[in-house]
Amino acid sequence: MTHNNTTPRSRVQIRAMQHQDMASLKAVIDSSGLFPSEFLDDMTTEYFANPTTNEIWLAAEQDNTPMAVAYCAPERLTDGTYNLYLIAVHKQTQGVGIGKAIMQHVERLLFEKGARILLVETSGLPEFERTRAFYDKCNYTREAVIRDFYKAGEDKVVF
Repeated sequence: MTHNNTTPRSRVQIRAMQHQDMASLKAVIDSSGLFPSEFLDDMTTEYFANPTTNEIWLAAEQDNTPMAVAYCAPERLTDGTYNLYLIAVHKQTQGVGIGKAIMQHVERLLFEKGARILLVETSGLPEFERTRAFYDKCNYTREAVIRDFYKAGEDKVVF
């Protein structure tokens, strides 16, 4: 499924992630500093090995280059609840609407699947304020703060 959105800079195409996107998407992750990009290989194993998986991996292309990635999967032991485990936009293209476009695409796909809830979690550290503001702008509701979740002094904020 492909959906086109327009950003101020150029056209963005959002589509299912493909194996040939890996190098570009690792560069996206490296630019964001979220985690070591080599983790992406293990994270995508189920998606690439199982064509019937319920995992959703998306790439957003700008000028034929993947510039963003999103990943969500069903939350175990729930009915219709998904968890957004990863969203990243290349640092050079942040702030032009790509992140919002890929989030809206995820929401549409989940609606089509009959999902009820999308959980979004992030750190409560000051350096994640921009991330939390992004979810606020996308109209997510802050549901909970779990103190010291990631480590002492680092809370988890659940939207």
